[in-house]
Amino acid sequence: MSLTDKDKAIIKGFFAKISSKAVEIGHQTLARTIVVYPQTKVYFAHWKDLGPDSPNIRKHGYTVVKGVLDSVDLIDDLVGGLLELSELHAFRLRIDPANFKILNLNLEVVLGMMFPDDFTPQVHVCVDKYLALICLALCEKYR
Repeated sequence: MSLTDKDKAIIKGFFAKISSKAVEIGHQTLARTIVVYPQTKVYFAHWKDLGPDSPNIRKHGYTVVKGVLDSVDLIDDLVGGLLELSELHAFRLRIDPANFKILNLNLEVVLGMMFPDDFTPQVHVCVDKYLALICLALCEKYR
């Protein structure tokens, strides 16, 4: 799967529009992931509070979403640009790669809820394709 120039333009435009809300998007995405998919809690067992309003959830959610937003600068070489993150997740954190897809699903739900007028079907398709490519890039070192 690849992104067309039109897909890239849509992604860049949409992500630029939503970037000012990255903290809230990240918080809602990670909180939703942990509540709806409780098996993901295992990766955060070292946190005392895993409630939806936890400061750790807010902070890490922002980190994840900021990474997604920042990866737009790497859109033409996601595999190369995200190689260090792939190594971190595969070898040090040992994250099950299925969780990347779970997080993406929750991110798309949050984007749809927070930006109903901007998250059109066309934008949704482009974002979905882009997030799938990020998943593939993060899974590179799992092979």
